[in-house]
Amino acid sequence: MADQFIALEIRKWMMTVNQIIGDSQNKIAANFGKRFFAWMMAQSSTTYDKVVSDVYDGLRLRKLSLFVNLQGTVLEIVPGTDTNLPYYPKDIHRIGIAPKLQRHSYLQKQVEKLGLNIDLRIGNAEWLDAEDNSIDTVVSNLVLCSVPNVNYTLQAILRVLKPGGRFLFIEHVAAPQETLLRKIQSKISPIGKVIDDGCHPDRETLIALENAGFASINYERFDGQLPIINSHIIGVATK
Repeated sequence: MADQFIALEIRKWMMTVNQIIGDSQNKIAANFGKRFFAWMMAQSSTTYDKVVSDVYDGLRLRKLSLFVNLQGTVLEIVPGTDTNLPYYPKDIHRIGIAPKLQRHSYLQKQVEKLGLNIDLRIGNAEWLDAEDNSIDTVVSNLVLCSVPNVNYTLQAILRVLKPGGRFLFIEHVAAPQETLLRKIQSKISPIGKVIDDGCHPDRETLIALENAGFASINYERFDGQLPIINSHIIGVATK
């Protein structure tokens, strides 16, 4: 039954992608796909938090614990519409880096609503617009799955972090090898390239983290019970 449910959800998802984006080689359609994804993130980010929390007893509680000691300068990679904003203290210097203006407009509305002050910068995850050894904390929330090169991104994070600085992450990771879900993830991964430069559901993010060169990594696995991307990790990596 679980396999049938996953297959059905994937068929629905692929039909939706095809209807919205059409021919992936068409630049107009691809552009629309990116704008749609920014809008979709704005509409669904809060819902995502609620669904995962309801199914797995408290993603919100995990975030509260993860962000409890934030201080100094905090850089978040591709903050999107930002379900993390309510968890941040107001006395930090917060930098948000994203490659697309579409996301900035949605994020700015949330920032104004919460009365926060954020330095929004356009940039990419492989080259973070920050000085070496200048950031107390870097945050990523469902980002490492979609960056073009996860290893370059992790090295960029290490570069900007101060000695002893922390990388806080909430990411989905690939299902175990040889499972049906892993095979499905690998099959649909190319579709993600059409939408917002591509989510890779089969990316081995945890292995990349472990090999990046952090002094220590502490993480917890949790299952969001979501089709395709149900395996998640949350934790802290220290430089």
